[in-house]
Amino acid sequence: MHPIVTGNYRIATPAIQAFLELINRCLRYRTTGALIYGPSRIGKTRSIEYLRLLMAETHPKITTYHVQAEHKPRHAEGPFFTNLLDAVGCPDPDRGTNPSKRIRLISKIREACTKNGSGTAIMFVDEAQRLAENEYEWLRDVQDHLDRMQIKLFMFLVGQQELYSIKVNMQRAGRTQIVARLMVDELAFFGIRNVHDVASCLSGYGETAFPQETDWTFTRFYLPEAVDDGYALIQDAQILWDEFVTLHNKASLGSKLEIPMESFTRAVEIVLKESELQDRPDFRPSREMWRHAVRNSGYVQARVATARILSELAKLV
Repeated sequence: MHPIVTGNYRIATPAIQAFLELINRCLRYRTTGALIYGPSRIGKTRSIEYLRLLMAETHPKITTYHVQAEHKPRHAEGPFFTNLLDAVGCPDPDRGTNPSKRIRLISKIREACTKNGSGTAIMFVDEAQRLAENEYEWLRDVQDHLDRMQIKLFMFLVGQQELYSIKVNMQRAGRTQIVARLMVDELAFFGIRNVHDVASCLSGYGETAFPQETDWTFTRFYLPEAVDDGYALIQDAQILWDEFVTLHNKASLGSKLEIPMESFTRAVEIVLKESELQDRPDFRPSREMWRHAVRNSGYVQARVATARILSELAKLV
């Protein structure tokens, strides 16, 4: 099935570019930990997947991992290392004592680095605001152990805004050993903020092909005749932005317009799917079609759901 149908695709955004620059900066200056925080549904998890694929192409010797921090009532060492072992691809991750799990984790990372011919590994920890202080300490211990083996493990803690509050609270409490190792640099992840960002993202649909190495771009798959006649989604960037502006103001959201990636991609997907049966050389999606897509993108619901959380966090920082 086409990636637009399954949702299994990645489009580069200005925020992802900023994330990539943060990674490169940390690698260059040997900064072993950084925070990436932002509202839910803004595209942070997809950015991890995109960047891992990109790093595999541009830095094939660097081993990367994606750990999903779990919500749990108790923050015990055993389940924590089981989750890490699963993320690094270790078979039977729940086997063994806590110390043996830690050793297996370190051995697995070392083995992967040796195989790739590099002493560098990157671990993205998603939903990192769920971690307890002990778990941050255990991550630091893993870094220390690998460092003694001449392997640098870079941690990128990705999560919601409360992750930044955790850093601030640790600084206030004097927990500088965690901050100085895992939370040195930071990036406030952002959505789509202006028409230029819209154009940048829309261009991705006209450049990404499926199957790869063909000229069947995402846009052309749904609108082959229109695309062959010169149409590209980027031509409607201003219309799409204006419709989000109108919806934002009509809903009286108050805060500055910032489109979550999930809402943006849903709007584009609606237009592509609705346009498929209307394709012809002179076809162009109408403003009304874009308006319908924006209204059904879930943008208002997403912003309302996060507004209260943002207000509460602003008081803490």
